[in-house]
Amino acid sequence: MASAIPTAMERPHFIGIGGAGMSGIAKILAQRGAQVAGSDAKESATAEALRALGATVHIGHAAGHLADDATCVVVSSAIRADNPELARAAELSVPVVHRSDALASLMGGLRAIAVAGTHGKTTTTSMLAVALTELGLDPSYAIGGDLEGPGTNARHGEGDIFVAEADESDRSFQKYDPEVAIVLNVELDHHANYASMEEIYDSFETFVGKVRPGGTLVIAADQPGAVELTQRVRDLSSLNVVTYGESETADVRVHKVTPRGLTSEVTVLLNGKFLTFTVSVPGRHYAHNAVAALAAGVALGIPAHNLASALGKYTGVKRRLQLKGEAKGVQVIDSYAHHPTEMTADLEAMRGAASDSRLLVVFQPHLFSRTQELGKEMGQALALADLSVVLDIYPAREDPVPGVTSELIIDAARAAGAQVTAVHDKETVPDVVAGMAAPGDLVLTMGAGDVTDLGPAILARLSN
Repeated sequence: MASAIPTAMERPHFIGIGGAGMSGIAKILAQRGAQVAGSDAKESATAEALRALGATVHIGHAAGHLADDATCVVVSSAIRADNPELARAAELSVPVVHRSDALASLMGGLRAIAVAGTHGKTTTTSMLAVALTELGLDPSYAIGGDLEGPGTNARHGEGDIFVAEADESDRSFQKYDPEVAIVLNVELDHHANYASMEEIYDSFETFVGKVRPGGTLVIAADQPGAVELTQRVRDLSSLNVVTYGESETADVRVHKVTPRGLTSEVTVLLNGKFLTFTVSVPGRHYAHNAVAALAAGVALGIPAHNLASALGKYTGVKRRLQLKGEAKGVQVIDSYAHHPTEMTADLEAMRGAASDSRLLVVFQPHLFSRTQELGKEMGQALALADLSVVLDIYPAREDPVPGVTSELIIDAARAAGAQVTAVHDKETVPDVVAGMAAPGDLVLTMGAGDVTDLGPAILARLSN
């Protein structure tokens, strides 16, 4: 197996080291023995975890944070050109490496599984990481969220398998050459980087075309974009294509998904035999993620019944329908969903788990560009809840767009019959929710921004 540190990465400096993707690469490099350093905008548990691995983490961005002997500077697409550490790297002639190139170098010589798709990547990658670890295969992994069990998003393992979340948002997934590629779905998103569905298909075709000769594409049989992509790549002579889903034509067919409260029991038909296993999160969306993970493991030669049993050990990822706690008979759950499809999937899953109870949602839109393009569909998704609270847009890396506000979502939600309350001051949300909630209700905080911070505050307010 190849676990050596690439020469250029012996003393890397990460700008934005606390990010989900960046921190994972930094952790693996630190575990391999690299002298890792970096900076981030604010203190975090991630920064502390990196320091515990021996990394130097500065808070704030300044030219002086970049050591003179750094061998490279690692950046993501979110780092702006005027960053002072980036400018200092240019002065010192230190090579600048994109996050995806750094991750690709870590996968070199290993049996890589790359997981792509508009949504579901983190969950599917996590399921594989947990199952392969449970089977004693000691994989390396880089995930966009922290696993509940190990509490980390990345690890250097001594085995020969590397499982990675492959980000299509900026086309960086085209840098990888996996043995197995998973495509969960292909949908219009990431509007700052893609102008049309045709551009997205072209990008995914390039990703699939990088699969190693004789390798496997595991792809959804039910999602229209994935079906279209399958038709486009089926003629690649060196590619094995394995489809999964509820379609009668799927190679790995989802026969039945049975809700069991906040878990599901999944039965699949694989190679003419039925196989049943448990998934620790509710809903068909997550059941399909687990089946994709199963198919990918089988493509690597792992016995299906062993994988199915190991997948049952998966206990979740932070922010993916994560139970934050219960107070006064009200359960508070956190969801990272921010695209209409994944919002609908999580809301349907929670609606099934709620049974006769009410479902209350606190939704924070993510990005002005996404809201501009998909605000109507987000509002329609919120009609699945009994009551919704909608916050202002979380801008992340974007500047405001004139005329684009959360009112686009609120208007669409009300038009779809939803009961919606607009809240512009995030700090008042715990009081608003406490005034709405009753024993037996489920409260779902939803979005990719800092709405996740509200769960503990809501629980505290309910307790009081």
